[in-house]
Amino acid sequence: MPKRALGKKPSRTPEEQEFIVTMHNTWEKARELGRAEGRAEARAGNVLIVLRVRGIAVPDAARERILAQRDPGQLERWLEKAVVAASLDEVLDEPG
Repeated sequence: MPKRALGKKPSRTPEEQEFIVTMHNTWEKARELGRAEGRAEARAGNVLIVLRVRGIAVPDAARERILAQRDPGQLERWLEKAVVAASLDEVLDEPG
């Protein structure tokens, strides 16, 4: 029986190498997307916390809208407004 050296790998075909690179890039993009999703969820949660602490009621439809928002700039604007707003409409830019 022939001996095999540890760590010795057969050479890869160009197709195998391309597949490996493509999968690695896809995994990296998915990981970054997951991080961005997590940051957006945290920011949306912060908006809801500020509104709750300030005693501003948030109906289910508005809660879903806030939690669905993924634009970090919009979430930051909502958070800033939530700190000083008198109503949910002022936060979400809706006519009162």
